Amino acid sequence: MRLTTKGRFAVTAMIDLALRQGNGPVTLSAISERQEISLSYLEQLFGKLRRHQIVESVRGPGGGYNLARKAQDVSVADIIIAVDEPMDATQCGGKENCHSASHPGGTRCMTHDLWSTLNEKMVEYLDSVSLQDLVDQQHHKEQGQEHRLTDKQSVVVMHRPHAAA
Repeated sequence: MRLTTKGRFAVTAMIDLALRQGNGPVTLSAISERQEISLSYLEQLFGKLRRHQIVESVRGPGGGYNLARKAQDVSVADIIIAVDEPMDATQCGGKENCHSASHPGGTRCMTHDLWSTLNEKMVEYLDSVSLQDLVDQQHHKEQGQEHRLTDKQSVVVMHRPHAAA
């Protein structure tokens, strides 16, 4: 299971927007230029984010987008779900017909529960990371500080050492 470009770009653009809150509406063309994301692609993503009430648009001169909610009230899961990013590690899309998706009577594969549990954990984790957490992480990077683990929330990349042969 992979997070596609759609989900990655949506989260990246939302971090960019959140970093600039308080300075007035942010234009998609500015986000496009800073993040090297196609303007037309951003327009599609922000249309979906607006319909899910994550961003609000401001029309006219000086217009652009603002967050519709506080950054601490927007989770990464909210963003990814809003842009229709599938978060499903099962082969069957949760239909439990893994062995024969084209036939209604298909049976579950032996690892279905494993992948279903991974889906739950993935959504649970992404729901626990707020847009504010990611903004704070960017501020720390900009200040040249090492990323520190805190009691609140940290984005952590985990690696398991491979056993020696």
